[in-house]
Amino acid sequence: MTTGWKRGKAALGALVTGLALVAGLVPAHAREAAGQEPAAQEYRLGPGDGLKISVFQNPDLSLETRVSETGSISYPLVGNVQVGGLSVAGAEKAIADGLKKGGFVLQPQVTVVLQQVRGAQVAVLGQVARPGRYPLESTAMKVTDALALAGGMAPQGADKVILTGMRSGRRVRAEIDVTELFVTWTPEKDLPVMAGDTLYVHRAPQVYVYGEVQRSGAYRIERQMTVLQALAMGGGLSQRGTERGVRIHRRGEDGAVRVLTPQLNDLVQADDVIVVREALF
Repeated sequence: MTTGWKRGKAALGALVTGLALVAGLVPAHAREAAGQEPAAQEYRLGPGDGLKISVFQNPDLSLETRVSETGSISYPLVGNVQVGGLSVAGAEKAIADGLKKGGFVLQPQVTVVLQQVRGAQVAVLGQVARPGRYPLESTAMKVTDALALAGGMAPQGADKVILTGMRSGRRVRAEIDVTELFVTWTPEKDLPVMAGDTLYVHRAPQVYVYGEVQRSGAYRIERQMTVLQALAMGGGLSQRGTERGVRIHRRGEDGAVRVLTPQLNDLVQADDVIVVREALF
């Protein structure tokens, strides 16, 4: 009789746990044990992180709090709980252990939701409006979100941003074409950023125009820019210039500079030097 009751209780418990998993009620450490992905992989809580804590069937124990500079939180009945350096699942277990050891809840199912990330930062460097280090405001923060915090790309910045960081103990590097991301609307290319990541915006490629043009100088190369468009950036030919006198000085992969006679519709390349010679008559 006793054995049958225990088996029935175990089966009921398994059914309740299964239903809770489906409903998203089981905390992160229980989801990990069930072979599911944790909500915030690898992230370790730090000072300033905003947490929302709830205990299943115990609404009085719900709390929204922030991790202190010492890495602890003050939780009802339990007191100070050290969560700094723990994962979300680890924090859930630490709070649950405190409730269980104190006899406040026999089988506590604690859920911790990371609402705001302040203990982690991402560096945004290079050709942006405000280079610096910025806090990760959420675990769902993307590359474009971090760029927005830095004021966006500077006018002389390239269209691509380079992301470097660590994933699962391995160093990673990725290039994200921000302009193409929005023009072709491919939001899946907007990669998530993590604590310790660095975003770098390089200077945009340039073409140099001088000789018999209105405004000699260095100009940003736009997408699919032609020789004619580059000359237009320089104000066009001067009265003494001639299209037949247009030459491009281009450095090859071997480092040697070659002088080319281009067509006006040819595409320019990074660091091309376009020289417009004076007409002979």
